[in-house]
Amino acid sequence: MNCFFFNYTAKNSALCQYLGAADQALFSFCVGMKMRKLLGMSLLAALIGTAACSNTLVAPEQYSGFLQDYSRLSEQQSPSGAKVARWVDPDLQVARYNQLLLEPSQFYPTPQPSPRLSQDTLRDITQYFDAALRRELGKVMPLTDTPSAGTLVLRPAITAVSASTEGLQPYEVIPVALVVAAASTAAGTRDQQVEIATEAAVIDAQNSRVVAQVVRKGTGLNLENDHQVLSVENVKPVIDGWASDMRQSIEQLRAKR
Repeated sequence: MNCFFFNYTAKNSALCQYLGAADQALFSFCVGMKMRKLLGMSLLAALIGTAACSNTLVAPEQYSGFLQDYSRLSEQQSPSGAKVARWVDPDLQVARYNQLLLEPSQFYPTPQPSPRLSQDTLRDITQYFDAALRRELGKVMPLTDTPSAGTLVLRPAITAVSASTEGLQPYEVIPVALVVAAASTAAGTRDQQVEIATEAAVIDAQNSRVVAQVVRKGTGLNLENDHQVLSVENVKPVIDGWASDMRQSIEQLRAKR
């Protein structure tokens, strides 16, 4: 008896009463093999999906031009374990600096509001980014509004993200790209995946020399459909993670030098 003769359904299970002991054993073995195969395929699909959703690297062709020099960037791991493109001046001595100036975050390039991404939401996003950075970085360095000797300047931007993967189409070219997710929901409608990216430079206030820079992106909370309006709540978890990683990066640099 060949395994492909049986698709295990309630209807087919009735066939067992006609089988001898040996055939029943073979039938059970075939069913088990098929179920294990399906389970393995489901697990593989889940792992692939998770990997795709957790991608935090920005492709070089998607760099915005906000930073002066991208050639020094290399793939590294952030304190939280996310993959980022980063560079730190090997001669940087964090102990030489006693305060930090946070420039207001900005969108780069400047976006145009849309029905699903209003001017108020754009403002809310930059304000929340500023607040998160102040909350986290204020734990490790005194913050100042006046640059002077011994001051590091953080210059952050939220930059455009595009999706070029086949099957994923951007809602429009804006700093927060709404991308059709690869998987459909149970109702048959597609979720809208929210991606947001940042580029940031750390500068010596005394000589305007760039001493560190980072480029990364993250996936926020999905929108339920292509009509739902995006709000700052969709990207808060990503921004919180960025701010926390920046704080931990400073702590690590202090511990090493």
